Amino acid sequence: MNESFKIRVRGFCERHFSAVVEVNRRYAAPRIKVTPLVSFSLLLLRIYLLLLVGILFYKFYTLVR
Repeated sequence: MNESFKIRVRGFCERHFSAVVEVNRRYAAPRIKVTPLVSFSLLLLRIYLLLLVGILFYKFYTLVR
């Protein structure tokens, strides 16, 4: 493989990866106060999402098998 191509791909990945790291660092801590009811609702939504993903994988497994 051409060395200049490898260098360009590496530079592209490093630039974009550093941008993602910077955004993640900036928004790591929430800026707003969350009430206990909102926290509980978000927890229920996460559980519901995991349940739906589990059902999706189960359906895929039973169809493939």
